[in-house]
Amino acid sequence: MTKKAVIEVEHLTKTFGKNDVLKDISATVNEGQVICLVGPSGAGKSTFLRCLNMLDQPSAGHVLFEGTDLTALSEDQLDQLREKMGMVFQQFNLFPHMNIIENIKLAPLKVKNSSDDEATAKGKRLLAQVGLSDKAQEFPASLSGGQQQRVAIARALAMNPEVMLFDEPTSALDPEMVGEVLKVMQDLAHKGMTMVVVTHEMGFAKSVADEVWFMADGYIQEQASPRDFFERPQTERAQDFLAKILEA
Repeated sequence: MTKKAVIEVEHLTKTFGKNDVLKDISATVNEGQVICLVGPSGAGKSTFLRCLNMLDQPSAGHVLFEGTDLTALSEDQLDQLREKMGMVFQQFNLFPHMNIIENIKLAPLKVKNSSDDEATAKGKRLLAQVGLSDKAQEFPASLSGGQQQRVAIARALAMNPEVMLFDEPTSALDPEMVGEVLKVMQDLAHKGMTMVVVTHEMGFAKSVADEVWFMADGYIQEQASPRDFFERPQTERAQDFLAKILEA
């Protein structure tokens, strides 16, 4: 059975001044897919991800979410659709003056008009899901980076998104905290969450991705299964990238 397309990118271009960051990219993310975007720094991966929910406005081309062209929507309409696309950034962006459960409850209370009881119960379920049941009353400053990032994932999930976008979610973490965040993401993948992940974690891409998209010089240069990409990269650019990664 053919899976339905959730995100369709058509001839996407993004220019900053005279710098062409994204150059005529077309690609599709299907329901339930886990896409890992890999490539050298400066390839345009984070910009591409931010264009998927219009945090960065494309210079040309179209991004369709469930058939709706996001480039044609007003900011209010975009805000409604962004509720369906959870996003987790490199930095955790938690509110330092609120405890953990308050951070998670905020958007459902304000945006979805959930009752406090409803939002609290859901927040507790999500904290259990990310392994932080005992941290509901703590404040962000008392948590490790890995724990804060897991809270950020729970906060994004509180809006019941249909897609999760991750922008290098482990890059700001100490090495020993990376695994705990990747495990939460792995569990989400196993539950069928559609995910687009910009990452430098090649082990995660190898074991969790349905497809690896290799970006360099503003293009998606390869789209392949993890096995094909890591064992048989087709382009010289990908071969060079992987050789450097494996040497490191």
